Amino acid sequence: MKKSLLVLAVLALIAGSGFAQGTIKIGGIWPLSDITGKQGSAAAQLAVDEINKAGGILGKQLQLVVVDDELKADKAAAAVEKLATVDNVDFFVGGMGSGAELGKIPAFKKYGKVVVSTGAASYTVENALGADANWYFHLHPWDYNQGASYAEGWDAIQKQYSNVKIKKLFLAYEEGAFGKASWDSTKVLFGKDGRYVVDGASFKSAALGGGDYSAMLEAAKAFKPDLFLWAGYDADALPMLEQAKAMKFTPGIYLGAPPGWPIGFGTSKLSANVMLYGMWAPSMNDTNKASAAFYKAYVAKQKEEPQTYFAPLSYSAIYVLANAVKLAGTTDTAAVIKALEATKYDSPLGEQITFTKSNVIAHQGIKRQKILQWQAGRQEVIWPFEAATAKPVYPFPKWK
Repeated sequence: MKKSLLVLAVLALIAGSGFAQGTIKIGGIWPLSDITGKQGSAAAQLAVDEINKAGGILGKQLQLVVVDDELKADKAAAAVEKLATVDNVDFFVGGMGSGAELGKIPAFKKYGKVVVSTGAASYTVENALGADANWYFHLHPWDYNQGASYAEGWDAIQKQYSNVKIKKLFLAYEEGAFGKASWDSTKVLFGKDGRYVVDGASFKSAALGGGDYSAMLEAAKAFKPDLFLWAGYDADALPMLEQAKAMKFTPGIYLGAPPGWPIGFGTSKLSANVMLYGMWAPSMNDTNKASAAFYKAYVAKQKEEPQTYFAPLSYSAIYVLANAVKLAGTTDTAAVIKALEATKYDSPLGEQITFTKSNVIAHQGIKRQKILQWQAGRQEVIWPFEAATAKPVYPFPKWK
């Protein structure tokens, strides 16, 4: 009898523990060889750890299971299958490259689990999803959102700073879905009314086996742009600058639009006064409490500075999802979707994340990017002016 009571007591103790109640599993898919995936997944794990330390959600601990998509559509599709069938995850987060995201969509549709996506800017992704993908919540701005904010930003900068003058714009774009979508949206947004003359050329990204930018840079130099913009990945940043310097290509504005920059890029002399598009910079710690808290926690754990906005974006994705599950009181898909639709999350990106309809899907989060510049090794916000941390250095200095 005593033995039976002891067994019952132990079972009751186990039943009352978080272990017995199980875990809420989140499947994260990122390109882990890219800075965006490396730091994005680390930031997502930081959020999971913080939530678990605070008691978890619904009496359960969160578990993040990460798979590398290698920026490849087939690897991304296989990652969804594994996470859904082997790991039995409850939700999906992550994403960066549009080509890889396109590969996931058939599997996402098959399983119908809630997805909080951190990447994929190409409009082709939401077209592939369709209007009925109500389980898909997209945090990252679409290419046309980004383009509209850039056009707004450059107009504002030229009005605010009379010495900044832009007429000719050249876009260098990587050959994949991300780059092609950037090219398409740039032509429409900057070329449609005749205010800007737009030209461009493609290149094979170093992240995908390329690295020779000479033909593209020669075309850009011959065009003599006021603003040179490249859309690729972090692996392209330094070698493209090195090749631009070698051929003494110095446009008025040298601007990069990778999802993330290499670790330590700001310490390179080549980085001085390079402009960039992004959603966050460490300089925002001076003006945003959520940014400062995230930054401090990330550096304490990783012993390195976040170099990409995918870090606070992925961190935010976990909190947005966790808050919705808590509000729903269940992991049931329909209930979590309804709770996500009520999201109002003050993120370290300096934006309150809510979800509204985009051109196609029902649940789009952030719709604006920022214009920044590397100054003295630090990313400074140039626009929007209400978030600005510095004035622009213009023009881009001639190479010595």
